[in-house]
Amino acid sequence: MQVIKNGNVTLHVQQDGPRDGRVVMFGNSLGSDLRVWDALVPLLPNLHLVRFDKRGHGLSDCPTGPYTIEMLADDAAAVADALGLQDITFVGLSIGGLIGQELATSRPDLIKALVLMDTASKIGNDEMWQTRINAIRDGGLLPLADAILPRWFAKSYIANNPELALWRNMLTRTPAEGYIACCQAINAADLTDKTRALTIPVTTMAGVEDGSTPPDIVRATSDLCGAPFHLIDDASHLPCVEKPEVVAKIIYEFLAKTA
Repeated sequence: MQVIKNGNVTLHVQQDGPRDGRVVMFGNSLGSDLRVWDALVPLLPNLHLVRFDKRGHGLSDCPTGPYTIEMLADDAAAVADALGLQDITFVGLSIGGLIGQELATSRPDLIKALVLMDTASKIGNDEMWQTRINAIRDGGLLPLADAILPRWFAKSYIANNPELALWRNMLTRTPAEGYIACCQAINAADLTDKTRALTIPVTTMAGVEDGSTPPDIVRATSDLCGAPFHLIDDASHLPCVEKPEVVAKIIYEFLAKTA
């Protein structure tokens, strides 16, 4: 395990692949930790792959919220600076995509290209997020798992994959304070103008069954910055888990175009 500090916050970091390889950095989704990329990592050889648990998730610290996307992007920048990373291709999933969009704006010296996976420049609305926050404050994450997992995974994955129990455990063992604080960050974030102004290469993708960030809003964000859009069949909000081979192919083709 590797630790990097950003101020008083301890962040859990993992590096895979050759340190002199092209840098690909990953930002995780709400309610998941860096293990969400486990199936994808072996399919991306010869690259310097950097993963981290955002604050409030996984093994990273869980300071009192609310958080902001700017704060979460600053954590990502602290990891990049501590490791001396340059020319980063940032792959952001869900809230990780918001972090990537903000990081590309606030630290253009770090980010060379951006992969936006099942995310958007604006996700949800006040009523939706406040309803979820109130439910978690009342009863924790466990009662919400049966509603969240069908938005994470396609019907075929839910029906046939025994690993679903492990994903449920990952979700429900996320600190409620960290989850709520990240909900507040998502709710407050509207990166429409920043994303429209991006000039770096961007590509986007979405699972066709995604119930958290439906393909239409991912496509709209793609159109916002003139990026290619990829629709992944038989996948939902976590295509890196459900269809890692398809995701790896999209990433490698994008890396080749932005070499």
